[in-house]
Amino acid sequence: MDLERLGRQFPTRLSFMRVLIRTMSAESWRIEREFFELDDDGAVSAVYRIETPNQDYRMVLFAHHLDPAVRSDRVIAERWDVTAALCVGPVDARRRKFLASQVPLQEAGRLDSACLVMTRANRSSRQFDRVVASLARGDQPGAHHLAEVGYLYRTTAVYGSGKFGMSEWRQVSACHPDLARPFAAEMLSCYLLRHFGFDQVEHLARRAAPETACALDPEVRRSLGIGNATGLGMAPFLINHPLLIGQWVLQRETALARILEDTVPSEDKQARVRAVLARAAEHLDEIEIANPEQTESNRTAAAEIRAMLHWLRENAKGLAWFEAIEHAARRTGLEAQQVLESALLEAYPERVDDLADNMAVEEDFQLTPAMRGSALLELIETRYAWALDYDFETPEATAVFWYQSAEKLEPRLGVRGVDPGEDREMRLGLARDVVACREALVETLEAFGDVTTAEFVLRYPQWRYLVRRMQTLASTVYGEIQANLLDAEVLPMHLLRCKLAFMGVTKFDPRSKLWVRNTMFQGAPLADELNPHCPDDWSFPVLRLKGTA
Repeated sequence: MDLERLGRQFPTRLSFMRVLIRTMSAESWRIEREFFELDDDGAVSAVYRIETPNQDYRMVLFAHHLDPAVRSDRVIAERWDVTAALCVGPVDARRRKFLASQVPLQEAGRLDSACLVMTRANRSSRQFDRVVASLARGDQPGAHHLAEVGYLYRTTAVYGSGKFGMSEWRQVSACHPDLARPFAAEMLSCYLLRHFGFDQVEHLARRAAPETACALDPEVRRSLGIGNATGLGMAPFLINHPLLIGQWVLQRETALARILEDTVPSEDKQARVRAVLARAAEHLDEIEIANPEQTESNRTAAAEIRAMLHWLRENAKGLAWFEAIEHAARRTGLEAQQVLESALLEAYPERVDDLADNMAVEEDFQLTPAMRGSALLELIETRYAWALDYDFETPEATAVFWYQSAEKLEPRLGVRGVDPGEDREMRLGLARDVVACREALVETLEAFGDVTTAEFVLRYPQWRYLVRRMQTLASTVYGEIQANLLDAEVLPMHLLRCKLAFMGVTKFDPRSKLWVRNTMFQGAPLADELNPHCPDDWSFPVLRLKGTA
């Protein structure tokens, strides 16, 4: 649960996008365009029907005329190229009119429980127009352009779980079995945004040059994902949901443990791992971003992966996977190590895929009032020893603070003593709180003997929430992310990437230490390819294009 290790993860077979596509393919979900009314600028609205074995859903999208000068990925933006909502059941003209009055408002709008997700997206200013121009000429977009920006749209927020009047998670998981896994509805919305982008650029190309325009080649479509811009809004989620994060990590580690039981992997399994590693190295080399540190990290990891491939070939006879992991730990950095683990999971679907059903957990923190104070102290000093290692007497240990912005109630990071907002500080300094709670507990035990937890929290009610949390997490294998989020050198980027890897995103492009662009569903099967025979092999996507302009 070290933050940097978590922050170097890559997607796996258990990532939510992969699980969603496997489900859609296995059950032959049908996606069809039910309503499509766009003008010469690609604006107005569209409705897509998603038919599953259990239910029908609709993705309702509103495309807008947007001046490029006001296009922004920041959460404070008020206008976007596309806004959309995923809904249950049919959408007639009256329903569409209601959604048109609310969805474009985003946070200022109010929906109802028939809506599961609300989202918005902006065009890639470079890619979108280039693709339209290419198609209008009758050409496919160039591979070098697709490598530079691998999407037409990028989302800037994907809201679900009861926000703005929408159906909350318990209702979704109970009433909509298709979407009963974490973030399944949100990932489906992003997949459909990708699909809409394809239809929109083809529509605009035909409007611009009806005699020469062509459709996107399927391989080009697969090479285009959906972009994403993620900022600090995602970071507190990992701290506020330790039971859920711990469950995700547990399933990933359980999958790895199952694979390590194969102490004499067959040549087929070894060949599969090597193939994924080779593709991962190519994938990392293909990423074009401006961030020099991440670029260097990608290049280093690619070189280390190729060296690891050579070692695997040289030691194929009698190889055990734990030896490969030990070799990687000695010879490579964290990113290459994480790629190896992702490759191992790819080679063993029969040992991994069923764990996708265990990613949800009931988040309920229970106080154990009868626990003696001495037992609570032992719990803190064992399970939270990592927090006690920090020295909060030094200014650097509490140099920054987290607070909510007044405009959008979104998390922000401020410099203590410099930036305003300390009066709205969020409770994300878990390590500092653990240290302070322990000090209060030691003083209580010295003064009053071995009191119960109930007596302690009656004396110090400010620590009741933390004691409940620590007592609950004591029975879990994983949970707390082991980092001081108030430290001067904290890297929120690790928090963002950790969650994004569980989502399934690729091509991390840090724009600062506070926000990142990335790509979703690149290489994923297309809507008309969803069937039980659809290959589930699109990890670490690379471009395989021929004859593009």
